Amino acid sequence: MPVARGALRPLGVDQVRLDPAGLLGHLRARNATATLWHCADHLESHGNLDNLRAAAGEPDTEFAGMWFADSDVYKTLEAAAWELASAPDDAELRTLVKDVVALLARAQRPDGYLNSYFTVVEPEARWRKPDWSHELYCAGHLFQAAVAAGRTGAAPELVDIARRFADLLATRFGQVEEIDGHPEVETALVELYRLTGHRPYLELARRLLDLRGRGLLGQGRFGSAYYQDHVPPRAAREVAGHSVRQLYLLAGMVDVAVETDDAELFAAAERLWDDAFGTRVYITGAHGSRHRDEAYGDPYELPADRAYAETCASIASFQWNWRMLLATGGVRYADEMERVLCNAIAAAVSADGRHFFYSDPLHLRANHHSGGEEDAARRSSWFRCACCPPNIARLMASLPAYVATADDSGLQIHLYGQAQVTATVAGAPVRVEMTTVYPWDGRVELTIIDGPATPWTLALRIPGWCEAYTLTGTTTGTVNGGPAEAADGYVRLTGAWAPGARIVLDLAMPVRRMTAHPRVDAVRGCVALARGPLVYCLEQADLEPGALLDDVRLDPAATIEAGAHADLPDIPVVLTLSGSLADGGPSLYRTQATERPATPITLTAIPYFLWGNRTEGPMRVWIPVAPEPRTT
Repeated sequence: MPVARGALRPLGVDQVRLDPAGLLGHLRARNATATLWHCADHLESHGNLDNLRAAAGEPDTEFAGMWFADSDVYKTLEAAAWELASAPDDAELRTLVKDVVALLARAQRPDGYLNSYFTVVEPEARWRKPDWSHELYCAGHLFQAAVAAGRTGAAPELVDIARRFADLLATRFGQVEEIDGHPEVETALVELYRLTGHRPYLELARRLLDLRGRGLLGQGRFGSAYYQDHVPPRAAREVAGHSVRQLYLLAGMVDVAVETDDAELFAAAERLWDDAFGTRVYITGAHGSRHRDEAYGDPYELPADRAYAETCASIASFQWNWRMLLATGGVRYADEMERVLCNAIAAAVSADGRHFFYSDPLHLRANHHSGGEEDAARRSSWFRCACCPPNIARLMASLPAYVATADDSGLQIHLYGQAQVTATVAGAPVRVEMTTVYPWDGRVELTIIDGPATPWTLALRIPGWCEAYTLTGTTTGTVNGGPAEAADGYVRLTGAWAPGARIVLDLAMPVRRMTAHPRVDAVRGCVALARGPLVYCLEQADLEPGALLDDVRLDPAATIEAGAHADLPDIPVVLTLSGSLADGGPSLYRTQATERPATPITLTAIPYFLWGNRTEGPMRVWIPVAPEPRTT
């Protein structure tokens, strides 16, 4: 996580302890026991580590897989480093880090260069294919792994490896007008600068940003927007091109802007945020509507069934919003972090933590014909282009650090979960215990365990989806057992808190019927169901035999009940409502007068992030609404 000179200070990953009993803690714990090790095993079985052994000159090894396969090693290594902050005594994990770092040291060239593909397969092409090579992209993930290892103390020697490579980049790319076709190194260089204080890394990040938009990479197959080289970042008016590349570039823009006090660059990031989240983001928080070039579409082009919605784009969006939150303290960025985390990102991982979606559609039709592993109707254990699983692993391992921040006035809670948060405020330790089953229930209890004798402020986010809340407590602060008003999306409570002081925040969680902007043609006449931060969906698995999900219509006057369901004991809150099955007969097109009567049915909706775990089959988030009965 970055350490920015913005409005808020991030906490270390070791300053927040997530309890596995809560959803956030469960996601992190499952990652530690299943996903991370699944990734490590596949790096061995799919040749990623052998690629590095070949680069180190070890016998009986050869290159296999994608030319940017090193990046998956670095992401998994980053995940392991963050996890060691929570489990410092995990000897097996520490051995994994030690062995991989030692392999990287052997594979690194004397000048600092480290890339197995261009060392083994095309050594003569080093730096000569900037549109395609991913050399700087891979370097960026190495740098982020090194930052994690440096901040947690997991492997200081990895920092040395990264710095040797970064020094090479600073020397070479400080003298040529070249950029990488896949942005990522920009934000990584800033993070490495924050860790080391070595300003050439920051200057290189700024230079690479300033070189974009000059057409240095050519048009390629999909045009220069695909490479984020179509317009200078400062002049950009709308998000465009490959969504993951766009979002990684935006994260780098914010990092450089904050560290160099570049108001123009930051204003561009804010402008692009308004465009992305105002016209091109799915209700689950996912980005990218076109499969052909993995790109954003036109404004309001958000097809539910053809959504590309790549998992890596969702993770990049989370990272971009995190940086915007640190820089401004704006609640809308925390809201988006929660939305994408609880929906698009959480849905990308199976209940067992070992199967993954590459793309995350919002509608899967009956008899869906997959366009390949990236467009699968089911989660896969791995991919030829395996960028998503280790990306999930590194995010989930670092999840505790996104829960809260601090500033000179106090502590801010952004994500709710069963946790204990420790920080330093005004030079004194603060410790707060959070008890909740959120997002299944809106009640969050906070107990002050420790804090300074002087007044300090505890800020609690009121999510944008919440229209009503109550706040009570037995405190010496400004709550005094009564309501408090939110300002700019946060309730700020100031007091000289005595140990044991208790605050209870109750966020109302009625079921919400969501509709899209009328320009979103793909889901016009449909509604989506949401409760708290969770988007819900219908699955074929919950329909009676013979009924097809494609025929389901929602009763416009339906009463929706939220609660436990006897047939789904593992899901704390399920939605039950009335609907109907349309029966239009064999005609593809018909008049309203010839349409057959619908059959009433009871529908069951589950959280979108849990779909596809029981059986394969159709799913939909956006539900067509049945027409009102005709009158004569």
